[in-house]
Amino acid sequence: MANNVNITPLHDRVIVKAAAAEEKTAGGIIIPDTAKEKPQRGTVVAAGPGKKDEPMTVKSGDTVLYGKYAGTEISIEGVDYLIMRESDILAIV
Repeated sequence: MANNVNITPLHDRVIVKAAAAEEKTAGGIIIPDTAKEKPQRGTVVAAGPGKKDEPMTVKSGDTVLYGKYAGTEISIEGVDYLIMRESDILAIV
């Protein structure tokens, strides 16, 4: 994958790069920055090995849906990512 991150999450943690927020509605209305919602979709950049009794179900490169306020925002080499538990991920798209 093009997004090589020099950080390895521990246990059941996952590093996700959030998708860009929508710029326009389906009807063509441009959304201003103050009205944009946080994206709830992203791409898994790195995944930990999982817990002892629970292997990971997501892997690097998967597109996932997660809760609106899930994870902690981090910045690595100027790029923003989210680090969250695998249980915060709702679905693989």
